[in-house]
Amino acid sequence: MNLTLRPCADADIPAIAAIYAHAVLHGTASFELDPPDEAEMMRRRATILEGGYPYIVAEREGEILGYAYAGAYRTRPAYRFTVEDSIYIAPSVQGQGIGRVLLEALIEECEARDFRLMVAVIGDEDSQGSIALHTRLGFELVGILKGIGYKHGRWLSTVLMQRPLAGGTHQPPTSPIA
Repeated sequence: MNLTLRPCADADIPAIAAIYAHAVLHGTASFELDPPDEAEMMRRRATILEGGYPYIVAEREGEILGYAYAGAYRTRPAYRFTVEDSIYIAPSVQGQGIGRVLLEALIEECEARDFRLMVAVIGDEDSQGSIALHTRLGFELVGILKGIGYKHGRWLSTVLMQRPLAGGTHQPPTSPIA
């Protein structure tokens, strides 16, 4: 596949913003209706990094093909060991396994940071590729929120999946902030 995975840099934001804009305008992975500009994408990335979460890109020959990050599932302190994953792939290379490579790396990065559970909030039941990817990497279906969002002229559901990380939830975290 000849991909390079690396931490996201400031210079990657224009490509990331373009990938995300396509997802917002044409897909259901995001329930946003209007794509944010580059300044907003930079701000969001800074928030992720300041929180101690991973944010990675996949590139080939200098071209950003996709990106993934983990962020807080919820902001209440008891959720601090649970993360939510986000993965976006450039439309021209979807279905080539880049999402799998990014998600595998994201899981590894989160386990190294002592996060214990990863949650996938997948936009719409029709997102079979994303559901299958998460299933292959050990996520299990935990619920579907029916008709929770309205986009592209139709009601969309949200598929919730989860995967244990590191020691999972069968033992306390090893972090000093536990």
